[in-house]
Amino acid sequence: MEDLNVVNDINHAENWLIQNQKLLLGYIINLTSAIVILIVGLFVARIIANGVNKVLLTRNIDSTISGFLAALARYVIITFTLIASLGCIGVQTTSVITILGAAGMAIGLALQGSLSNFAAGVLLVTLRPLRTGEYVDLGTVAGTVTNVHIFYTTLRTLDGKIAIVPNGKIVSGNIINYSREPARRNEFIICVSYNSNIDLVINILHEVINTDDRVLKDRGVIIGLSELGPFSLNFIVRCWSNTDDLNIVYWDLMAKFKKALDSNNIDAPYPKINVHVYKTKKPFKKKFK
Repeated sequence: MEDLNVVNDINHAENWLIQNQKLLLGYIINLTSAIVILIVGLFVARIIANGVNKVLLTRNIDSTISGFLAALARYVIITFTLIASLGCIGVQTTSVITILGAAGMAIGLALQGSLSNFAAGVLLVTLRPLRTGEYVDLGTVAGTVTNVHIFYTTLRTLDGKIAIVPNGKIVSGNIINYSREPARRNEFIICVSYNSNIDLVINILHEVINTDDRVLKDRGVIIGLSELGPFSLNFIVRCWSNTDDLNIVYWDLMAKFKKALDSNNIDAPYPKINVHVYKTKKPFKKKFK
């Protein structure tokens, strides 16, 4: 009796397979297509991610940024591959896309500040208004750039402090780069007393400038009387030097100007206050008895 039941089950299954042959064949084809799409999508995602990473690295993009963008491109391709694979096996992709969109919107709102800093970091690395080793002024802080990260940039100030500035604030503000140009201009204000000879002072200042080889003479030197101050004649001196020598040249020339003026008996002025004392008669006091 049991053997008969087994034979009946086998015949029933055989009949069901014959009747649903087309349906099963369709399922097998769809499943095979989904697996092929998934395998090909993973392979393409890997190739594109590696290609994006290599292209960004050849353009001197920071390795952190290039790696993140390569991973982002890979996961985007994998996401679309999964959606296409699910569509092949009959899953409603519209609902999947809706869920992913809602999740992306929620994540975007939660990480709004971080995403803004990330986008700003990509702009900083791509446009490169500042680079590692350059001295910049960002308005609220100034220092030497030590690293540009995805979300923030680190600076080392002149007194040895480490400043961490969000990239969003850097992009939205002004960036003054002191290191980008190979040459920069120094400006001096030299004050002498009113009884000094103007032509002699200008000649002395020219001699000091001409004896310093670090001054770039081909960029032009400007020396002239700029102001008749309340206590002094103010001369302005403008000259160019290499950016790396700027501060040293300023300090050395300032000392040389002082020594040269002293050797020619040209005095530096000092603020003076004239105090006049007037002697007056004592006021009349009426005496009462």
